[in-house]
Amino acid sequence: MALLGARPDLATPAPQDSSQLASRAATRSSIHRALDGLDRLELTVLDALLVAGQTTSEHLISLVHADQGRTTAALQRLLDLALAWEGPGGLRALTGVADAMRGMPGITSGLRPSSPEPAPAADIAARIAELSPAATALLRHVDDHGGEGTTGAARRTVSPADARSPAEELLSRRLLVPREGDNVVLPGEVGLALRGGHTTTAPVDDVSDLATSTREPALVARSAAGAAFDVVRRVELLLDHWGVAPPAVLRSGGLAVRDLKAAALELHVDEAEAALVVEVALSAGLVAEAAVADGTPSWLPTEEFDVWSGRPISERWARLVGGWLASSRMPSLVGSRDSAGKAWNALAPELSSGLAEEARRLALSELAGLPDGEVLAAGTGIASLVQRVDWLRPRRPRVFADLVAAALSEAAVLGVSGAGGLPPSGRLVAEGDLPGAAAAIDPQLPRAVDHVLLQADLTAVAPGPLETEVARRLHLLADVESRGGATVYRFTSGSLRRGFDAGWSAVEVRDFLGSVSQTPVPQPLEFLVDDVARTFGTVRVGHAEAFLRADDEAALAALVHDPRARTLGLRLLAPTVAIATSPLDVLLPRLRELGAAPVVEAADGTVRVSRPDLHRARTRRGRRPAGAVEARAAAQVRAVATAIRAGDRAESSRPATTTGTTNPSAALVAIREAIEAGTTVVIGYVDNHGATGERVVDPRRLDGGRLSAYDHRADDVREFAVHRITGVRTL
Repeated sequence: MALLGARPDLATPAPQDSSQLASRAATRSSIHRALDGLDRLELTVLDALLVAGQTTSEHLISLVHADQGRTTAALQRLLDLALAWEGPGGLRALTGVADAMRGMPGITSGLRPSSPEPAPAADIAARIAELSPAATALLRHVDDHGGEGTTGAARRTVSPADARSPAEELLSRRLLVPREGDNVVLPGEVGLALRGGHTTTAPVDDVSDLATSTREPALVARSAAGAAFDVVRRVELLLDHWGVAPPAVLRSGGLAVRDLKAAALELHVDEAEAALVVEVALSAGLVAEAAVADGTPSWLPTEEFDVWSGRPISERWARLVGGWLASSRMPSLVGSRDSAGKAWNALAPELSSGLAEEARRLALSELAGLPDGEVLAAGTGIASLVQRVDWLRPRRPRVFADLVAAALSEAAVLGVSGAGGLPPSGRLVAEGDLPGAAAAIDPQLPRAVDHVLLQADLTAVAPGPLETEVARRLHLLADVESRGGATVYRFTSGSLRRGFDAGWSAVEVRDFLGSVSQTPVPQPLEFLVDDVARTFGTVRVGHAEAFLRADDEAALAALVHDPRARTLGLRLLAPTVAIATSPLDVLLPRLRELGAAPVVEAADGTVRVSRPDLHRARTRRGRRPAGAVEARAAAQVRAVATAIRAGDRAESSRPATTTGTTNPSAALVAIREAIEAGTTVVIGYVDNHGATGERVVDPRRLDGGRLSAYDHRADDVREFAVHRITGVRTL
């Protein structure tokens, strides 16, 4: 069960028995996945095992230039991952590991000794001492660049006395060993001699310390809580706006640049932070793609958004953080360009990577390792953490370091971290305990207030975070002027008209302002409300294509003769009636841009003012609550382990065969053992005509369902389809 938990790819689909599990663990893709999760010390220990061949743990530890205790722990992890195993003759590396590690920068050659019994170190040192300076430099160059090279024009079979070039000097003394074609490799024992008996010249367990500074834990907690509250409120404001005026989905998927800029303006943040808010809402299942009434694909809040909005702020924050932590999205790339020069759009389907989740969890894990009171230093802290990640995951591509740096910035915006460190809630997030994180951050969150202070300069000051419903209604009637400890809202004719457009009356506006204000409603604000109410609806629009009717003849005449209204096709039919050639859905917004406040008039002359419809999308399927994914994975591991044990019992009940392995899994295991030991085997093989025969082969490589082997009958290297091999036995 421990192996299935450490390497989950082995459990899908469930192996039939232990032999099939062992065969799957030795496949090329599975080995690469396991190696990608190793740090530099563990890779170096595995590389030393490849160089030493079958050996004891004491000898292996002596080859690694690191602390013995750390080396022992690294060796134990390799055994737990089944990348190495201990047999009667000692420790051995899993078949296929050597090919997977070959040519890695910063790691030794990863090659086995040139023969089953390597030459003594003193003999190799004597041969190296005989080299010319040019040959010595070439030998070290090959060692520094992965232990492989090409011979070029050099002769491969030559005595030391007849060698005419540095390459021939090395080949003649067996310091480089020829392989297929013109390739040569550096034997493991020669690499050890060059490095003084170790697989590396420098200690491999020397991990750089993080650059830190001191901060009060209370300051870290307050900073994180403030950011957490802001991100929850911004997601709420954005999706409230998108529920009324949803942005369209691009043909290629994603959010248009103009819509992202509009979102940034609405939230009073820059475009990078707006992209993060949008992507987090998508990852949390609060945004989805759906069609509106006219069939246009748009980005809409999901049905879950209404449920989420009614939860406490701490639980809403935990939902957002959980979606971000488990997401493969990369919001940090929004606005940049790919290798082809195409700009990345927010919500684009291709804006994802399988490395994103690992980068976030690794970054939070390293931050959680800092003691209380220590945070990343400004300017140098992130760089030091990226450098440490390079040691922790040396096989990851360069973009992984960029994702780690981006994860730190995103964690600060989301309130997971604060002032460069993790508060108690952030540490719980790093451990995967989201309910505990919500409970930990709740006391630190600002308490919501239900009132504002109205001022004579047509502003309202909220002395703290407003309750959700109060904030929504005030945001409809006023524009946010500044944010901070106290949010300042400003009332204008346009903002109040926005409320009237949504169906409010002057009485409702005054009643609302009076109910939420701790001070009397200032007279200038009352006058502004009355002025907007008096002018609102003075122009009534109907279908002619469209018509305009107004009691104020002068106002209607001025509107018809306004040069800016020329494209609307307005024409007076009477002093109080005009018609337009523009349709109603075009005419209404244009008249509002010209300063008018039109309303729609029905056929019976009544005014129709209605609140805009709220659009919603279906919640995406497949989303599970926090902890459900981990619980399902643990349950799957237990089920697979039970199935493997049952398969082993069934296999042990079968009678033994004397003709060799016929089980496909056992045959693959036998072939891999032959590749590792360099032995000759006899395989039963079905040819293209369906005839079954036997081939005497020397297996060389097994990859992609094909066996590459030297066929003794054909006297050449041939490839055999694995599914046509009926049995394997040792010659």
